[in-house]
Amino acid sequence: MESLELVLLLFGLLLIATLYASVGHGGASGYLALLSLSTLASMDPVWLKQHAWTLNMVVAAIAFWHYHREGFHLPRLTIPFIAASIPFALLGGYLGVGGSVYDLLLSLTLLWAAWRLWGGSSADSAADVALPEVKAAVPVGGAIGLVSGVIGIGGGIFLTPVLLLKRWATPKQAAATGALFIWVNSLAGLVGSFASNQMQLEVQLLIPFIAAVLLGGLIGSRYGSVMAPESKVRRLLVLVLIIAATKRLFEIFF
Repeated sequence: MESLELVLLLFGLLLIATLYASVGHGGASGYLALLSLSTLASMDPVWLKQHAWTLNMVVAAIAFWHYHREGFHLPRLTIPFIAASIPFALLGGYLGVGGSVYDLLLSLTLLWAAWRLWGGSSADSAADVALPEVKAAVPVGGAIGLVSGVIGIGGGIFLTPVLLLKRWATPKQAAATGALFIWVNSLAGLVGSFASNQMQLEVQLLIPFIAAVLLGGLIGSRYGSVMAPESKVRRLLVLVLIIAATKRLFEIFF
């Protein structure tokens, strides 16, 4: 990789991490989109997923720390989703399947969620939130965990809209839960790859990548958890959903 391309790639990673961390996400969908525009696009899809998962874990950890420190994490909300997602994320990381129809459905789902959230269909006040029952949270967590493992993301891009549209959390509570969910599922995806003897991580390349997303994660999560109001975090999430959906649609049609 040439020096100029590396600099541009690092700058792009920093920007993506900043935006995604502001809503408690790790940024895997954005990293995959950026890498697909570089010379690294020729790498094996498993290679791309593993590096996206690793960067995801860095940014999601920072985002969770900030949102947890500000008091937005609700363990009763998070635990059922994570417990259900782990085995399915492992399975998804082991299998690695996909398809154009599959990607199209996921993209349309993200756009639908963005449209609903833009219209204000969520609870921006803790008084309007009702925590889900375990029997409702488990199937949602399992399904998102499987999708996360298959396509190489942490799953927050799907879980956070569900939490908001179901009024199970405020935007900042959803960000805290989403960040931890993403970290766990990214780790599970890596473990699934390891179990299937597919590990392809390049530490030498990861070091500058991690440095870039680390800085972006610190900036974005600080802004989202401390400075931005709940409604602003929700609008930022809409932008993230549109970017993620556009990335997948571009891959399908172009």
